[in-house]
Amino acid sequence: MARWCYRHRLVVLVLWVGALFGLGAAGTSAGTDYSNVFSLPDTDSKQAYDLMTKAFPQSSGDTDTVVWRSSGDQGPVTDSAVRSRIEPALKEIAGMRGIGRVAGPYEKNGAAQISRDGRTAYAQITFTGQANEVPKDLVQKVVDTAQGAESDGLQIELGGQAITRIQEPPTGVSEVVGIAAAAVVLFLAFGSLFAMLLPIVVAIMGVGSGMMATMLLSHVTNVPEVAPLLGSLIGLGVGIDYALFIVTRHRRGIQRGLDPEESAVRALNTSGRAVLFAGGTVCIALAGMLVMNLRFLDGVVIATSLTVVLSVLAAITLLPALLGLLGPRVLSGKQRRKLAEAGPDLAEASGPAARWSAYVQRRPRAIAATALVVMAVLALPVLSLRLGATDQGNNQESTTTRQAYDLLAEGFGPGFNGPLQVVVPGGADTTELVRTIRATDDVAQAAAAPPAEGVTVIQVVPETSPQSVGTDRLIDRLRDDVIPEAGVEAHVGGVTAVFKDFASVTGDRLPYFVGAIIGLGFLLLLIAFRSLVVPLTAALMNLIAAAASFGVLVAVFQWGWGTEFLGIGKEGPITAFLPVIMLSLLFGLSMDYQVFLVSRMHEEWVHTGDNARAVRVGLAETSRVINCAALIMICVFSAFVLSGDMEGAMAGIGLAAAVALDAFILRTALVPAAMHLLGRSNWWLPDWLERRLPHLAVEPAESSAALPNEPAGAQPTESIESAGLIKPAEPMESSSTGGATVVHGFLRTPDGDPLDGASVTLVSRGGRQLDRVTSLADGSYIVSVPAPGAYVLAVTAHGVAPRARHISVGGGPLVYDVELTDDGADLVN
Repeated sequence: MARWCYRHRLVVLVLWVGALFGLGAAGTSAGTDYSNVFSLPDTDSKQAYDLMTKAFPQSSGDTDTVVWRSSGDQGPVTDSAVRSRIEPALKEIAGMRGIGRVAGPYEKNGAAQISRDGRTAYAQITFTGQANEVPKDLVQKVVDTAQGAESDGLQIELGGQAITRIQEPPTGVSEVVGIAAAAVVLFLAFGSLFAMLLPIVVAIMGVGSGMMATMLLSHVTNVPEVAPLLGSLIGLGVGIDYALFIVTRHRRGIQRGLDPEESAVRALNTSGRAVLFAGGTVCIALAGMLVMNLRFLDGVVIATSLTVVLSVLAAITLLPALLGLLGPRVLSGKQRRKLAEAGPDLAEASGPAARWSAYVQRRPRAIAATALVVMAVLALPVLSLRLGATDQGNNQESTTTRQAYDLLAEGFGPGFNGPLQVVVPGGADTTELVRTIRATDDVAQAAAAPPAEGVTVIQVVPETSPQSVGTDRLIDRLRDDVIPEAGVEAHVGGVTAVFKDFASVTGDRLPYFVGAIIGLGFLLLLIAFRSLVVPLTAALMNLIAAAASFGVLVAVFQWGWGTEFLGIGKEGPITAFLPVIMLSLLFGLSMDYQVFLVSRMHEEWVHTGDNARAVRVGLAETSRVINCAALIMICVFSAFVLSGDMEGAMAGIGLAAAVALDAFILRTALVPAAMHLLGRSNWWLPDWLERRLPHLAVEPAESSAALPNEPAGAQPTESIESAGLIKPAEPMESSSTGGATVVHGFLRTPDGDPLDGASVTLVSRGGRQLDRVTSLADGSYIVSVPAPGAYVLAVTAHGVAPRARHISVGGGPLVYDVELTDDGADLVN
């Protein structure tokens, strides 16, 4: 498929662009129908909700609030000076098209909408549609009309879901900032404008298609408003990272002498398979949220999984087409000139990554201990984690919704923003129950509404705010003590009670969810790496990363450390559904990095049987791309602080912290240090389990891939040898039956003269350099071979074209003489 996409690049590009614009047109014309379904089966708040829906059918429209407060020389809100300014504004709002009703305090039975001190009052505005259906122009007109009545000593603020929508930054601001930051990181990593654009284009196509498809799906299933935000967050992160892995492999192939088409095909056949594995793992982790059996999360699973699937599809189809359009320009101009002048680059990894890897090998105990201490300190705040819900009281102080919330809390009490409803079915007498509730601690007021359909609702206003621990205790006291003692059937409902039940159910089911995704990760890694220790280490690291990232989340959003600097409003409890989403995403992303890191170590272990070398080489060759990918995700996730949505900001900061800790501390320091300390036991697997486990190769063997300077479709080794182009050497007499050996011989010109100073490199079939030497004055060379098998022998010398050929090494040393000509090198037995 990769080759087909590469060769039919224009067709693939047109199909993707057509799909994006087609979905965009359909989504725009259909609009959105997002719905937040927080009710839970078999909970007290759900029973209360069902009874109220039956007895008091709710208005179809969204209800928002206009709050005003008089101060200073201004009289109470009932004075004519205040009424003369407020009443005309409310009348004008009531006459606007799209407004259903305006219920103010100056109407009959409106006295309850004026505070006891007479300084604060409110009016309720009911739109004809739900908040996400109300045109923003209408909402802005309502705000401007209401606040136009302000004067000295008269403050007017507005609150509600529709009002919140016009305070949000323009759609796409966080995505644009994240993409711009990722572009800078990619340009620094690649040094090429074209290479920088590839992952970004792929991610935009995948996320754009996912967002449009989610808009359409919102009409056929319950998709919460936060789902598209979370989908774009994870889609941008994985879309850019997956394309980065493939482009990095493609660029390396070209630098090692592969034709651009063969390099793209090999990159997709290796890193592309790893991307499929990683994407599937993320989707499985996301689907694990279904274990929670929470309807609200179903829409989140749909939106995020769909976006990940489309991002993976873009990486394995659109990306090879774009690679075909660029050709060798995927390298920078400097890299192309170096390739033309110096030939293929077969050098081992060097630089800071190699030096750090060697340092970890020398001091594994100190590094492991330091990393564990850092992670433990960051995880300490998680001990005070409290799940709940955010509301407009968490908005920034400059917003009108936050100020309206504060005015209501000041005038009517903190609990007025989150009243409870005690629902009594069956027409029972509630007089004694109301009296008992009023006498209960932490209750500011309680009043029963006239019964309807045999159902009575008692409105209970707590003395504490909706997010307070005291309000949670009051709900428990009403359910466990007050209502049973009254001897009547009653249920405690309301938004605050629903959120409390949601947090309780989430907390109760969270251990099962964590066990499911950790167990799944263990099983996948067990099959992939044929080891018990590697998956156990990965599971432990995932738990450590989760604890530390939640510690950061608690410190920032629950304790308020840095909230003013970040501009994210007031501290409060952690949104109840966030741990489930974060753990799913963290599990998927950690698996990506673990597979990428350990697969390279595993490959080296298979070749050499040397654990220390395997860990050192694996870390040196993968840490740079892992850190680069993590830095991109950190930029993308952190940018969602600008989304204007508290849940989005929490998810962004939490995931950014999780990725940073996972990549820069766990995968770069703690995991390799632990693997050095564990030694050969890293790769231990009981024989009985080895025989029963299925074989899962994340990346296929590359034995049939074309070699440097060979055309597409070149013959496999056996065909080349049988054609006489390479004659297998007869092994020298040796008693060795396996293990390390050598290949040696002489380099000569066509005239038979020895060739001094030529480079001879032994490369694995996967393109990894195993040994490199320079020929001596007599033209002789000798390279070490780790074990019998198939290899590539590459020869370069000044003034001749580099050439590489397959060789087969048996149980003993092999003799290969090499004759170099102006147009290459011929290997002659």
